[in-house]
Amino acid sequence: MTRKQHGFGAACERISGRATSWTGSTPALLGAVGMLLVWLASGPAFHFSDTWQLVMNTITSIVTFIMVFLIQRTQNKDSLAVQLKLNELVAAVQGASNRLIDVEELSEDELKVLHRYYQRLTDMSKKDEDLGKSHSVEEAQERHNFKRSAAGKSPRARPS
Repeated sequence: MTRKQHGFGAACERISGRATSWTGSTPALLGAVGMLLVWLASGPAFHFSDTWQLVMNTITSIVTFIMVFLIQRTQNKDSLAVQLKLNELVAAVQGASNRLIDVEELSEDELKVLHRYYQRLTDMSKKDEDLGKSHSVEEAQERHNFKRSAAGKSPRARPS
């Protein structure tokens, strides 16, 4: 399913992917530590002047600024890929609630409502003998109501 992309966005994606990969590598870490050691060793030659400090501060500020955007771009892509995989799993699993597909697009208030909704499921599941039987809040509520109404009748009368 890989397709060769063209254009500025594709070039940025390739560059940021490679840069993020490289900057997370051992050689990059060793290079950064080496640069720091050279800077520290050069301090006495420059009498630890303000210019000497300014050079290192400027370099680290620029690198940090660029790295924030590189890492965020890669993180956004990885996050989207994970969300798509999770959406596929939710869509494919029979009995899973389709409400969770694209749940990341909901507002914070909507997420809080869903959280309370699933908290009810958790509370009901804690009371069940078999925690693997509940697949959705609605199904769990039906089972819970059935169990409560059947409690006075036959203890074996439960839906499968």
